[in-house]
Amino acid sequence: MTTAARSETSSPAPEPAPHAADSHDLIRVQGARVNNLKDVSVEIPKRRLTVFTGVSGSGKSSLVFGTIAAESQRMINETYSAFVQGFMPTVARPEVDVLEGLTTAIIVDQQRMGADPRSTVGTATDTGAMLRILFSRLGQPHAGPPNAYSFNVPSVRASGAMTVERGNSRTVTKTFTRAGGMCPRCEGRGAVTDIDLTQLFDETKTLAEGAITVPGFSADGWYGRIFAAVVPADVPIARFTKKQREEFLYGEARRIKVDNINLTYEGLVPRIQKSFLAKDVDSLQPHVRAFVERAVTFTTCPECDGTRLGEAARSSRIGGAGGPGGTSGISIADACAMQISDLADWVRGLDEPSVAPLLAALAHALDAFVEIGLGYLSLDRPSGTLSGGEAQRVKMIRHLGSSLTDVTYVFDEPTIGLHPHDIERMNQLLLRLRDKGNTVLVVEHKPETIAIADHVVDLGPGAGSAGGSVCFEGTLDELRASDTVTGRHLDDRTVLKVSVRAPTGQLPIRGAATHNLRDVDVDIPLGVLVVVTGVAGSGKSSLVHGSIPPGAGVVSIDQSAIRGSRRSNPATYTGLLDPIRKAFAKANGVKPALFSANSEGACPTCNGVGVVYTDLGMMAGVASLCEECEGRRYQASVLEHHLGGRDISEVLAMPVAEATEFFGAGEARTPAAHRILTRLGDVGLGYLSLGQPLTTLSGGERQRLRLATQMATDGGVYVLDEPTTGLHLADVEQLLGLLDRLVDAGRSVIVIEHHQAVMAHADWIIDLGPGAGHDGGRVVFEGTPADLVAARSTLTGEHLAAYIST
Repeated sequence: MTTAARSETSSPAPEPAPHAADSHDLIRVQGARVNNLKDVSVEIPKRRLTVFTGVSGSGKSSLVFGTIAAESQRMINETYSAFVQGFMPTVARPEVDVLEGLTTAIIVDQQRMGADPRSTVGTATDTGAMLRILFSRLGQPHAGPPNAYSFNVPSVRASGAMTVERGNSRTVTKTFTRAGGMCPRCEGRGAVTDIDLTQLFDETKTLAEGAITVPGFSADGWYGRIFAAVVPADVPIARFTKKQREEFLYGEARRIKVDNINLTYEGLVPRIQKSFLAKDVDSLQPHVRAFVERAVTFTTCPECDGTRLGEAARSSRIGGAGGPGGTSGISIADACAMQISDLADWVRGLDEPSVAPLLAALAHALDAFVEIGLGYLSLDRPSGTLSGGEAQRVKMIRHLGSSLTDVTYVFDEPTIGLHPHDIERMNQLLLRLRDKGNTVLVVEHKPETIAIADHVVDLGPGAGSAGGSVCFEGTLDELRASDTVTGRHLDDRTVLKVSVRAPTGQLPIRGAATHNLRDVDVDIPLGVLVVVTGVAGSGKSSLVHGSIPPGAGVVSIDQSAIRGSRRSNPATYTGLLDPIRKAFAKANGVKPALFSANSEGACPTCNGVGVVYTDLGMMAGVASLCEECEGRRYQASVLEHHLGGRDISEVLAMPVAEATEFFGAGEARTPAAHRILTRLGDVGLGYLSLGQPLTTLSGGERQRLRLATQMATDGGVYVLDEPTTGLHLADVEQLLGLLDRLVDAGRSVIVIEHHQAVMAHADWIIDLGPGAGHDGGRVVFEGTPADLVAARSTLTGEHLAAYIST
């Protein structure tokens, strides 16, 4: 046989066996039972973009954040020493049988940034620190090191004697100085306060009679006893001597004894400044916030003109005659006040070889803001004023230029607050993270983002107890062909309204100039559904929240977070528990307090929590079901009392829909409770259990819970800020029905929204733009949705025309 013949008959060489390391291409989840998940098992491909979808409350966040991301973070924390773990938050292992193939998880969620008045976009990112270093190197006249340009660092001077123990000990005198950039007048807050003393106390009364009218400063409480130990408690404040009045109002902090207990005394004004004014006003409890707004006037600091910086930092400038900063140069206050897109151009125009690496890094960070759609912000923007979507995108910035690969990025609805025009840019960023070799997990409802997924996991089929199962896994085309709720609604389109309502009046706004608005004059129709839209940063919130007078009849429902512990639930938050407790008390002839798990009726073993927490130090604590009450949170004697054949724990375990029927008729009929439950059902929360902890609710559920609560407020004008946040495609129709019912009941509804279905359903549209920041701030269209589609003169008009079905 010839050589050629032998080569033709011989079998090809076997392919080498795959390397064992290449077999780990999946994240495997088996038997997940976090919150409402029902033994969920999924396989998620690595280095791909996977979108998790499903109706609100179906279990998406429980699977992605509560299971996959939580276990990844827990395992990473365990790699640190026990000493370090003692300073870190402990995360319990999620309820899941098997989790394999996990990689390091980086969570980019919707949590608002801290509302500390000292926190800004610059301090919350690396840009502020880099800008301070830049000015400390190039600023003229030189103010000092980077701290000299920080409004959070005060200047310090100290001198004294110091003993040096070296050979023969000797005492030397040292002087210590630290240059800080804080304005001494406003202490770096940019605003000064003027307190109305008449709102703090009633000078005709004595302290014993309750003269102090500040919330929490009762006569029989600790504050009352502390003041009574320093100034007379039985003399009206009006009759205090000059010295007593000075001590009462402005006394310096010092230690005193009250009932043999060492306590700190401080005058009323400095005590209020530390207790209330050191915090962001919006983060205070409602009754405290009302007091602060009544008693305190905030005005721009006259010394620093709101820049928060001292004179030395403000006078130090980069540039000058013929320089990149112009004729007078740019101070760090000017730089922080610039729109970030303009600041990036200024930084790129600086030609300073001595700091070239710093300029390159700063320009890259500022360009990331622009690339992610936040170029309209400024670095001095308080971080507490950012929306949830803006805060999430700010957190994304540090990851865009990261060299890490094989990392799992977890996003919670990254398209929140984005106009359809901006969503395409966000999609490109997600794909870029994936293409660098990372696993990208996205919880999302928008079809534009679902469309770019390599893999889709659809949870449901319903919400709450009706959800928690995987209805579909596969590609986008397979999802379209499936019979799931998401598959049926994925290609939903809407039609324009045949007829629109006629307005009953107008709400005139004249000369609106908040933030980037350019003396906007607009008349908002009343008695109809008005949608205010425009690209992100065009001035929508500034127009609606900043220009509509908050007078009588205006009820604003924004995106601020619900604050609550694991003891809080829909029943306590909405006030539903009060009529329920009274109904139980009346039916059984006992006190209402018995039916509160936070009061007399609480199980003594778990204190009404239902579980017993065991702290294991640096290791994750253990939560075990309370053996005495078996998780029902109440004493056994309380559960012997019934209403309509149910005890209080059984009522709190009911879904809203079932409880609506229960309290609507029969022996348990309670009109006050039925009204609240009906509102919860109207906003699509019929599946929630009355006693479900608020900490387990998704972002969309929390916002709709706030909406249901605010609907009880008497008001003629309702202002809603992106109510479709967290809503599945199938839930938007129910929201539109709710908005229609509000308008038909005689209310005026103003909605800030990007969702095309809401725009098409509006009676009147106000479109702002044409761009963001200083490129926006103008009304580019006013009219009906049909007119907007016909004109197609704006970005909104183009996207709405493409969305509607013809």
